[in-house]
Amino acid sequence: MQNPPPISITPSAVGVVIIGAGRAGMVHALNFARNVPGTRVVAVADANLEAAQAAAKELGADAAFTDFRQAIAQPGVDAVLIASPTAFHCEIAVAAAEAGRHIFCEKPMAMTIAECDEMASAATRAGVILQIGFMRRFDRGFVSAAERITAGAIGEVVQIRSLTHGPSYPKPWMFDLAKSNGPLAEVNSHDIDTLRWLSGSEIIEVYALAGNYRTPEARAEFPDFYDQVQLSVRFANGAQGVISGAQGVQYAYDSRAEILGVSGLIRVGGIEGSPTEVCGADHEIRRGSMLSWRDLFREAYLAEDLDFIDCVRTGKTPRAGAADGRAAVAVVEAGNRSIREKRPISLDFNSSHNS
Repeated sequence: MQNPPPISITPSAVGVVIIGAGRAGMVHALNFARNVPGTRVVAVADANLEAAQAAAKELGADAAFTDFRQAIAQPGVDAVLIASPTAFHCEIAVAAAEAGRHIFCEKPMAMTIAECDEMASAATRAGVILQIGFMRRFDRGFVSAAERITAGAIGEVVQIRSLTHGPSYPKPWMFDLAKSNGPLAEVNSHDIDTLRWLSGSEIIEVYALAGNYRTPEARAEFPDFYDQVQLSVRFANGAQGVISGAQGVQYAYDSRAEILGVSGLIRVGGIEGSPTEVCGADHEIRRGSMLSWRDLFREAYLAEDLDFIDCVRTGKTPRAGAADGRAAVAVVEAGNRSIREKRPISLDFNSSHNS
């Protein structure tokens, strides 16, 4: 297939199409419409036409569609934001690349390693940017931790623990692991990327334990669904890692990481929404808690959206690209296999097979 001609982008406007008008899609869409200079939302596509039309009106977009291909084909489109359910990421990304559009794809990158490879190949053939939405790489706390690790503040990293607990209950479409890949994908993709990023090494073995503790309505039809998971990992450089994931915890949105070195410890994140503490006559100390990932990572989402547009304009390499997305999907596949088979699973990042 002949590659499309290079995109000509004027300094004044980068046209973006939003595919998926749900929570994550609208976080990015509002940034592109209001907070990223020289960017405009051209069109919105969503399986729900009313949702697409409402989003288009809010964003000042010209058109709304249920067919993502119509949106991608609109004149003035330079880039595509993919925030649809994961099962559709590959098809949309390949179509966007073949149309010569740069791609920002929310996590998880895809359902399988094979789909990740197909997406990456399509982007390479077309010469377009493919960025994956790992916004923790833009969060000030996590970036500071990475910088301190590089500077040797805690010596060699020997263990990383990363946690994501969400207060919202799983959506019914998530119950079928064939369509969602479960919480390891939907909740813990960020933790997997955090471990790889901060360790500077690949994950070569995983062992996972999981269970359904809060979602009784899923048990009969989807007995393999889990809303809580613990994933232990071994890195190629000998370090260790642990990931904790849970949905429907109710208490707060909780995102934390702890990096242990041979000579020190770094902690990032917490459940507190505010540094303010209140101590009353009952002698109890109270602090606010974070209720939403959208609030906790608001600045990080904006920073990654700004960086994506900068990559589109300049051609620089994204902080989180196809290789990072693929690596996370590989760990998800291995983790889910470990849950099913109740044994450790080794990973080979040079192939799509785990053993």
